[in-house]
Amino acid sequence: MKRRNVVFAASAGGLAGLLGLTVLTLPAGADEDPQLPPVAPEQLVESVLTATPPALSGTVRVDNALGLPSLPGADGGAASMLADGTSTLRVWNDGQGHKRASIPSASGEVTVVDDGSAIWKWDSESRTATKGDKQQHGPGTHAGGPDGRGPDAAVQDPATLSREIVGQLRRTSDVAVDGTARVAGRDAYELVLTPKPAERTVLREVRLAVDAQTRSPLEVTVLTNGSDDPALRAGFSDLDLSPPDPAMFRFTPPDGAKVEEHPTGDRSPADRPQHPAGQHPTVVGDGWDTVVVTRLPQTTQSHGEQPPGEQSGRPGFAPERGGERTTPQALAQQLGKPVNGPWGEGWLISTKVGSALVTADGRVAAGAVPEQVLTAAVGTP
Repeated sequence: MKRRNVVFAASAGGLAGLLGLTVLTLPAGADEDPQLPPVAPEQLVESVLTATPPALSGTVRVDNALGLPSLPGADGGAASMLADGTSTLRVWNDGQGHKRASIPSASGEVTVVDDGSAIWKWDSESRTATKGDKQQHGPGTHAGGPDGRGPDAAVQDPATLSREIVGQLRRTSDVAVDGTARVAGRDAYELVLTPKPAERTVLREVRLAVDAQTRSPLEVTVLTNGSDDPALRAGFSDLDLSPPDPAMFRFTPPDGAKVEEHPTGDRSPADRPQHPAGQHPTVVGDGWDTVVVTRLPQTTQSHGEQPPGEQSGRPGFAPERGGERTTPQALAQQLGKPVNGPWGEGWLISTKVGSALVTADGRVAAGAVPEQVLTAAVGTP
């Protein structure tokens, strides 16, 4: 897993992508802890990273206590899970790279299907099917999501995400095995990763319940400094390890559906966001205090449009036109607080597990770190 995807999945396409947190967990439940053979921490870590991912289907429950309000327009899909509260989704994985997830929306359901060559997103309320291709993406990599905003976390089950987290954080963590638990009816070890003293992070520890038999993570718990209550909780509330029906990983748009395509590998230059030299995402730091720094893409203006800075009075700010578009800067103003410094002016969006800094000129820094680490990483205009 690339470092920029550990805690915050930075996306140049929108604020929801920047706050696309991948660290989630669910309580283990009240069952009596099972008696399991002792295992050394590093041995458990190695088994998590080398185990063959099993085929599975199940229900994932997400308990979110970030303190972040609902994102405007996020009435379904992964973005809606960022708001405080409890939500659920169904996931399927054949263990061969094909995945499916179904997420309830306000008036229907959003379904995401990764068939190995393309990612389909189906919105039953709008009856819209959106296809994003996966050209030149190998197994285990993230293709662009069908909504054009980067990887869609909805097709990643807790087991897949947890392996990526362990692989990235193990080098900068103190690792321990803290007892056992039962999750979704299965025996599990409790693996704990704690930041080493030199790590600059707002996180206190990450706990993973690892299936004693398959070594597949079943749940992840994130604890922050200054609180005994988990900030984020997600994991399997029920789980079936039998192979799902292969038909679950095929998608055909229903009759009468609106079909849109957002290819990731063959767009013409005129259709691509404008990324001047040096504007692609960069990573500052590593491990727990990783910060992703990028710029929001500049959209191609049609003839006669005013530059974004002239319309808004702020450089790089592209306001809504006719109520049809909400830009990342506009979301930042709604969700964050105004801040300024040698780097310029902008807005800071803070959650219990980290922060994102969006500047008025379109720069972005995000990570599970305090504000001063973000401002140091973003630099000066």
